[in-house]
Formats: sequence, structure tokens, C-alpha cells
Amino acid sequence: MRLAVIGCGVVGLVTGASFAKMGHQIISVDKDLTKVRKLQKAHLDFFEPGLQELIQENASQGRLRFTTSISQAVKDAEVIFITVGTPPNNDGSANLSSVHEVATEVAASLEGYAVVVEKSTVPVGTGQWLKDLIQDKARSGVEFDVASVPEFLREGAAIQDFLQPTRVVIGVESPRAEKVLRQLFEPLDAPILVADIKSAELIKHAANCFLAMKISYVNALSIICEQVGADVTQVAKGIGLDPRIGQEFLAAGVGYGGSCFPKDISAFVKIAEDVGYDFQLLKEVARINREQRLRLMNKLSDALGSLKGRVIGVLGLSFKPNTDDMREAPSVDIVEWLLQEGASVRAYDPVALPRAKTVFGESVQYSADAYDAAKAADAVVLLTEWKAFKNLDMKRLKACMKGRVVVDGRNIYDPGQMRALGFQYYGIGR
Repeated sequence: MRLAVIGCGVVGLVTGASFAKMGHQIISVDKDLTKVRKLQKAHLDFFEPGLQELIQENASQGRLRFTTSISQAVKDAEVIFITVGTPPNNDGSANLSSVHEVATEVAASLEGYAVVVEKSTVPVGTGQWLKDLIQDKARSGVEFDVASVPEFLREGAAIQDFLQPTRVVIGVESPRAEKVLRQLFEPLDAPILVADIKSAELIKHAANCFLAMKISYVNALSIICEQVGADVTQVAKGIGLDPRIGQEFLAAGVGYGGSCFPKDISAFVKIAEDVGYDFQLLKEVARINREQRLRLMNKLSDALGSLKGRVIGVLGLSFKPNTDDMREAPSVDIVEWLLQEGASVRAYDPVALPRAKTVFGESVQYSADAYDAAKAADAVVLLTEWKAFKNLDMKRLKACMKGRVVVDGRNIYDPGQMRALGFQYYGIGR
């Protein structure tokens, strides 16, 4: 099929490159000329494992092209994916200005039947708004359908999630659109749920908010575990063995971050508010997540007292492993707090240091590796559970440090072993 993908962020690039790998002809669009020129050379502005290679492979074989022209991409496209950003407004609602801008140009460029797919995370009702907008702006007689196909891509594993999905959700209102999208997605050999457009739009928000709720639930449990002397990792394992609950997203720690969960919770709370429901459960999920960062800060203050003049080694800056994304990352709040308290920060992350320099500037000392970050440190704080950090030589780490305090914000180390090595160890809920 001939596909247009509008928006060259993580979702757009993974969507375009993955469909190209499946043999389709893709034109990807972004209004940023500098970005497009970089993509034409397979250069990315962010880190996503395997994506650069996938783009390079399919571009070289002529299946994937990049342009700034929506009209060029849409002209012969059978399916048009809108994958632009929907950042939060001040009231938590999703900002649809980019979707509006793209849809207006798409409408003006349509020449024959196409399925216009909203793949950006949008509030329920956007499909109808999109249909009305395109109908108003398109040439008389041009046929089209609007559909919702929400994405369920995890940063750090996005290509795998696209090509080996747990499910594909297709929100449509016509048999013609369903037929086109089934043909496109059936080769992925995943369960396909066909729903109405509003239900499909809700599924995305509902799924992300439920996962965030699991994280905040286990973090609330961690507080109780600390009070009674239990180990939250054992409690989480015990409840996660129940197949109705499952083990995933039950790891206590310093909390979630990234571009999805915080934004989607705020948006879903606003969606509920707009229809007259006070979604207090999700408000509490967000509150617990914010307070986990404060709890980690308190552990460090309790261990060291005043932080003025102290050297703190920070391991991990991205919001999770296998990405350089620092949007809403716990590290941002924690490093800024350390600096405000008068501490010196030595930080290391396997891939996020270039991004961190745009966030913290020269206020942080950027280290060559974990041991360099721990050099002369009064304490080491682990914030991201990179595999490299799990496999550190802890005796070497200890020799680098001045103090003995380790605050493990992801519970990746064994408390008994750490204390046996002479560390003053603090985990979460242990």
C-alpha cells in the first residue's frame, strides 16, 4: 500500500519504518526542514534501539522517503496516519493545534478515497471533530473515512511492539475503512479489535492510566512495607503471581515519568471532568507518583543531613532504560533539588548525557561512566535501572566513593549483599 505518515517523532518514525519493512511504500512528513534533511541521511535527534538502522535500510531500498510537503505525501496515499504531538495545555487537556493544522492541509490535498487515521493520543470525540473539519475543507465529492488506531509503543522497545503487537485496535465507522485497515494490519498476526471510533480513542487513555495506577499502587504499598518492616519486592511478587494481576508494572521505585503517563493521566482527568465525572482515583495516582520523588529526597537527607557541599553521584537520567527521553523524568526534579540544596552533582547515563546537557547546562558534572560519577561522592543515587548499572563491580564503586550511602531508587540491588559490602543502603519499601 501507499501510506503517508505525518509527524516524525518516535511514533511516526517507528510507524513509517516498520510499515516500510513490511513492504509498503511510505512517505513521512515533518514541517521541520532541518529534521527532514537529517532523516534523509538516517540521522535521528533521539535514541530508540534499532530505529536508525531500520530507517537506513528501508530508505536505501526506496520504500521510505521524507519530505516537508503534506500534499506530496497525501496525493496518492491510501492511508494517512496523523502522528503529531498532543502536548498538555495548562488545564491538563490535550493541545490539538498540530492535529488541526495537519488535518486542514490533508483535507486540501485529498484527491481520491483515503482513510485518515488518528494515531496520536487524542481525547474521545476527536474523530468526529476530525471528520467534520476535513469534510468542511476538502474539495466537493472527495471521499474519505476517519479512523482511530491508537499506538501502544514503549520507548526503548518500540519497533518490537509495532511488529509484534499484543493487539491492534481499529476504530472505524464504515466497512470500507475496516477492510483497508484489516488488510494493512493482519500480516502482524495479532488479535484485532474492531470498535467504534470513540471506544478506540478511550482505550489508549484507559490502558496507559491503568498501568500508571499499578505503579502508584505498588509505590503506596512500599510505604506500608517500610513502616512494618516488610519487603515490597516480595509482596509485589506474591500478588503478581496471580494471573488476574500479573507481574508487570509492579516494581516499586522513584515513580514513572516520560511523555505518556503524566500527560495521559492529566488529559483523562480533564476528559472526565468535561463530562461531569471527578476522576479522583487518577488524581491520587498522580499525587502518589509526585510524592515518591520527595520520599527518595528525604531518604538522602536523613542519611547525610545537610547536603551543602556534598558530592552526589547520580546514576541514570533518562526516565527509563533504552531511551534518552528525559521528559517528566524523576532525575530532573531530583537533580534540581540537589543543586538547590547546595550539593555538587556528578551524573552518568549510558545515552542521555547529550539530552541532559540541554536540561541542566553546566550546573552538573557529566561523567564518563558510573565509577567516574561515584568519584569522591558522599552518596550515590540510582534513578534509572539500566542493565549496565545492575552489573556494576560494587567493590570498585565503593573504592571510588568518599562516603558509603547508596540510595537505590529502582530496587535493583540486594540489600543484604550491599550491607555486607559495607554500604549504607536505602531502597524503596525494603
